[in-house]
Amino acid sequence: MTLTRFVGKNAFRNKRRSILTVLSIGFSLLLLTLMMTLWRAFYLDEGSAESAQRVVVRHRVSLTFNLPGFYREKIRSVPGVVAVVPISWFGGIYKDQKPENFFAQFGTDPEEFFKVYRDIEMPADQLTAWQRDRQGVIVDSSLAKKYGWKLGDRIVLQGTIYPVNLDLNIRGIFTSNPDDKSVYFNAKYVEEAVSWFKGRAGTFSILAATAADVSKVSTAIDDMFRNAPQPTKAESEKAFGLEFVAMMGNVKAFILSICSAVVFATLLVSANTMAMSIRERTREVAVLKTLGFTRQTVLGMFVGEAVTLAVLGGLVGTSIAYLLVYVATHSPQFFSFFPLKVTPGLCLVAMLVAGFVGFLSAALPAYHASRTNIVQGLRHIG
Repeated sequence: MTLTRFVGKNAFRNKRRSILTVLSIGFSLLLLTLMMTLWRAFYLDEGSAESAQRVVVRHRVSLTFNLPGFYREKIRSVPGVVAVVPISWFGGIYKDQKPENFFAQFGTDPEEFFKVYRDIEMPADQLTAWQRDRQGVIVDSSLAKKYGWKLGDRIVLQGTIYPVNLDLNIRGIFTSNPDDKSVYFNAKYVEEAVSWFKGRAGTFSILAATAADVSKVSTAIDDMFRNAPQPTKAESEKAFGLEFVAMMGNVKAFILSICSAVVFATLLVSANTMAMSIRERTREVAVLKTLGFTRQTVLGMFVGEAVTLAVLGGLVGTSIAYLLVYVATHSPQFFSFFPLKVTPGLCLVAMLVAGFVGFLSAALPAYHASRTNIVQGLRHIG
């Protein structure tokens, strides 16, 4: 029998305790992986190369205030701006108010929309059909699949923010990565039906010439409208999305606190298990030393057992986390502006954390066990 096999068998000598330990560590690593997934989605994921070149301009005070439509041409004159398109949230009701029937709805300009959102793909003939139909709408492919929509179908959005119901014709089905899960229609439809919205826009999305121009363009736009009745706040698309996260409070501190608590709890569980296991095997250590096992071998054996249990727990936790995120993101009720995904990198980090915790939990008791005197060990009762 090899030493590796010997360590594996000893790790599950007490099957009930070992399985409970693996499940406890697995649950902790499940939480850790989910928290790291949120952290990656909020703060690390940069999106597509095109999204790094986009700037969002909104009212400085609040998103509930609209901006004048003529700002668009003024923004277009700013050096580094390639294209500008209005994006206005509609917030209507499709069918009913059940969560599974919610999706994002935006009014925009079909003539310039794809000049700004170049990472969204749709056939040219469908784009032409959308541009020619004032009541036309384009829909994300995932929504089309979910609701069984086809080109030429009609959908009705009941107005909540705006006192108008939109009767729209599906003229295009687009794809994006990740799924956009949104629909876009001609904002002129709402402007013609709602007098107070005429010549207004919720936000403006801008495509800068390069990612390096984003900061300069944002500063120039805010300086241009600093003393205007409707001042602006221009920021990168990523920063704009993070403002919604900030509305929930100090999310960074929350995630870090949860991660720290999870790692500490995992360490306690693993350390308690290993201390108990090693203490019960004091006489066995003495016998092993009698048979010629060195101090380093005994130390490595116990540490190996702890790492084995911790890594197995990490494997269980990350696997369940992957399944949970996959099921959640593919459910009809799920909607998020951030791409949630358990990547191989996150799994690797979680496994490394599990292995490190296993090592720490066994290091001290294994060290003391390796120093056990043979005579005292054989006399030990416990």
